[in-house]
Amino acid sequence: MHNLDKYLQENKQSDLHPAEIANLLRELGESDFQKSISKIPNEIIGDVALELPDRYFGDVVELLNVEELSTAVKELESDDQTDFMQELEEVDQRTADAVFNALDADDQAEILQLKQYNENEAGAYMQMEVYAANIDENVHDVIKRFTELREQNQLENVQYLFIVDDEGYLRYGVGLDSLLIFDFKKTIRQNIEMRKENFVPVTAYDTEDIRDVVKRFEEYDLGVMPVVDSSGKLVGRITSDDIYDIINEHATEQMYRMAGVDDDAEEDEGIFNAGKKRAVWLSLNLVTAIIASLVIGLFEETLQNIVALAILMPIVASMGGNAGTQSLTVVVRQMALGEIAQTDAMRTIKKEVMISMGNGMLFALIMGTVASVWFDKGMLGVVIALSMLINLLAAGFFGATVPLMLKKFDIDPAIGSTVILTTVTDVVGFFSFLGLATAILL
Repeated sequence: MHNLDKYLQENKQSDLHPAEIANLLRELGESDFQKSISKIPNEIIGDVALELPDRYFGDVVELLNVEELSTAVKELESDDQTDFMQELEEVDQRTADAVFNALDADDQAEILQLKQYNENEAGAYMQMEVYAANIDENVHDVIKRFTELREQNQLENVQYLFIVDDEGYLRYGVGLDSLLIFDFKKTIRQNIEMRKENFVPVTAYDTEDIRDVVKRFEEYDLGVMPVVDSSGKLVGRITSDDIYDIINEHATEQMYRMAGVDDDAEEDEGIFNAGKKRAVWLSLNLVTAIIASLVIGLFEETLQNIVALAILMPIVASMGGNAGTQSLTVVVRQMALGEIAQTDAMRTIKKEVMISMGNGMLFALIMGTVASVWFDKGMLGVVIALSMLINLLAAGFFGATVPLMLKKFDIDPAIGSTVILTTVTDVVGFFSFLGLATAILL
């Protein structure tokens, strides 16, 4: 018996957690994986499939028939239903059509509506299941209705009550903790008018950029945010668990891009697609390496006369590259978190240059001393010390400037910054080191 069988036997269906099941499934071999899928209740298999990495999704749905898949989809919330159906369409369009036709008309309508939004729009991430009350509704009736819906498992993760008027326009938002201290005999409007609290909620528009919504979630430390259309009518909600997923996706995407890797291609099982995407960036790196080599070629005579330069040269380039990567990583990450405004660019550049200058002076002194003793040439130590200081300064300056400039031209800083920075630090490092050596030592 493996861990998943033990977990399924020891827990009631109501206690089973999709994330825990997904973790246990990943530990299984192919044959055990296939056998275990049939043991998972259809009511939660949809959540389990979405919790697994994308490469497992096709394996899961291939083991289920249309009836089982439709049951799985019906148990999901609207945003997860849409995600499930979109992934199923990529795996098997015919099966996806059959599953969609087996769904209730309400589920079909919600899926079609959510699919209309672009990937970067807030509406693509919202749930359409919203607990709302009319502003003139009696508080006692609101709580009674909430209790009934909760007992019927029609509501999940509700901590916030949205208040709308007769036309469905969002007016207020009330936390359940505040609702419990309202006067149950009065209407919501009367209770709100009696209190001095601010019940106007932080709101997202359905066509708004999801990155702006994420920033407001973090800024106001929210658990949920109502979503309205352009006219102000309540159409859904975005919850914190969706925001966590978005943050993780963006962080992964940014990390991949800085390494010259395409996140979509890496999720694909096909080796060719991933290899092709990587080859594009490797080609650019090859070009930068050739440029650096051409710079070295300009000082061929110097290298022939002073062999020690060839030994020390990689140190200068390596230190510059690492220092530049540090500045680049910090700036790109701060930009992604919204911690650097357009008016704040100069402060950021100054900070990175000052840090690089301090480190440059420190390591110039260390490496200059090491080189002087190593090769018994005092001026060689001076050359590498000056070169290292120059290269680290350039690394700090361009590490901060390049992503800021790319952002100004509406280019993702995580995509091209690394290639540009590598070129700069290599060229500056080699040129300053060999140029100074030619001028001072020859």
